[in-house]
Amino acid sequence: MILDLDFEHGRRKFRTYCEWLLKRQAIVEVKERKYKRTLAQNRYLHVCLAYFASEFGYDLEYVKFDIFKKQVNGHIFRRERENRRGQSVTYYRSTTTLDTGEMTTAIERFRNWSASEAGLYIPEASEYDALLEAERQIAMYEQFL
Repeated sequence: MILDLDFEHGRRKFRTYCEWLLKRQAIVEVKERKYKRTLAQNRYLHVCLAYFASEFGYDLEYVKFDIFKKQVNGHIFRRERENRRGQSVTYYRSTTTLDTGEMTTAIERFRNWSASEAGLYIPEASEYDALLEAERQIAMYEQFL
């Protein structure tokens, strides 16, 4: 059963269901589900990364992994786990595992880093005309990305 606790109806159903389970003395598992990043966020991120890559002549995958994930947003993407031999292994999360808040933070940090460290202003998602211009530039240099 999946209930959205943002709404009173979902909270009421949750309380009723919990009371019913308590009477049964059941074993339960409760998981918090976060909203995944949106398609609009994903599209905007792709424009930001491709614009940066086209401006500096980088490969898009290099910008996405080495700059966006490792250098700028390591605290969000870098994870450690233990392998079968008990050794610590570092890996990087996919953007598909981010929730909307994490994605917003990652994009803003990249935009801020781009402006302050690389000297490139990347338009905000609300700057429609500037984003169109960025997309034109991306299309012009697409063969190099």
